[in-house]
Amino acid sequence: MVSTKANDCHTIGRFYGVNGKKLGRQYRDYLSEFKDWKAKKHAKEWLVFPENMGKYLSIDETALSKGELYTIITNKKAKGKKGAIVAIMAGTKVEPIIEQLLKIPKSKRDKVKEITLDMANSMKFIAKKCFPKAIQVTDRFHVQKLALEALQDIRIKHRWEAIDMENDQIKQAKTIEKEFISETFNNGDSRKQLLARSRYLLYKAPNNWTQNQYLRAKILFEQYPDIKKAYNLVQGLRNIFNTATSIQTAYTKLAHWYKDVEATGFRAFNTIANTITLNYRSILNYFINRSTNASAEAFNAKIKAFRAQFRGVKNIEFFLFRLTTIFA
Repeated sequence: MVSTKANDCHTIGRFYGVNGKKLGRQYRDYLSEFKDWKAKKHAKEWLVFPENMGKYLSIDETALSKGELYTIITNKKAKGKKGAIVAIMAGTKVEPIIEQLLKIPKSKRDKVKEITLDMANSMKFIAKKCFPKAIQVTDRFHVQKLALEALQDIRIKHRWEAIDMENDQIKQAKTIEKEFISETFNNGDSRKQLLARSRYLLYKAPNNWTQNQYLRAKILFEQYPDIKKAYNLVQGLRNIFNTATSIQTAYTKLAHWYKDVEATGFRAFNTIANTITLNYRSILNYFINRSTNASAEAFNAKIKAFRAQFRGVKNIEFFLFRLTTIFA
C-alpha cells in the first residue's frame, strides 16, 4: 500500500538518521511494488482503468512535470478518493487519447450520462467520440473566468495609463526642481494605487465587499465608468448561472445579456459573447443538473499538492505509480 505520508523518505530519513535519497531508492526498487508494475512500460503515455468508469465524468488537463500536460478523466462519484481516476493520457492530442479510450468496452462507455469539460474543441471531440451517449456540460466557471479576465484587462489598461501619467508628472516636477506629491482620493489611494488595489474587489459580488472595498469601488466606478459597465456585465453573467432554473430561462437571459454586451461596444466582451454563442448547447446543459468541473479542478489541486510533497517529479513512471495506487 502506498501512503502519501509514509513515502516522504526525506522526512523519515531525517527522523531515523538515514540518508533520505537512499531510502527513497530502496522504497522505489524493493519495498514498493513498482518494479513489478505491469503498466510501467506505457505509463508515461497512457493509463486506463475501465473498472472506475461511472455515469458522471470530468475531463481536464494538468501539468505533471516541467509544464508537460496530461489529460485526466475522473469519476465524480469517487469524490477524489480511491477509484477516481478513469484515465491519464500524455498530452492533449486527440487521436492517441481516443485510441486508448476506445479500448474500453463500448458497453461501459455507453453508460456515461454526463461529462463536464472546458470549452476546448479537443476535449469536446474526445467526449463525443468516446462517450457518444453522454451530455456534454461546459463548466460555468470557465465561462465566468473569461468575463473576469476581460474586466481585469480593462482595469490593467487604465493602470498602465495611470503609471505613465504619474511618471510624466514626476519628470515635470524634477525639471522645475519641485517635490512631487501624488494626489489622493478621500480613501487615501492615489490613482495608481486605486487601480492596483481594486483587483480583488472586482472578483467579488457587492454584498461580499468590506467597508473599505465598498468605498474604493465607489471611487473607482466614478472615475472609470467603463470599468463599472464591465463589472455589471460580469455580475449579470454570474447571476444568470445562479438564478436561472431551466434551460429555457437561461437561454432568454443570455440573449438579453448578449444585447447588453453589444450596447457597451467592449471588444473583449463581444468575443466572450460570440464564444458563448458557439458553445451555447453545452453551456445550457449546465442547467439540467447544475454540474461543474469543480471535482476535476479539485483533483488537479490534489495532484499539485502530491507533487509538491515529493519535491517535484523526477521519475514520471514512479510518480504515476504512486498516484494511481492511491486514486485509481
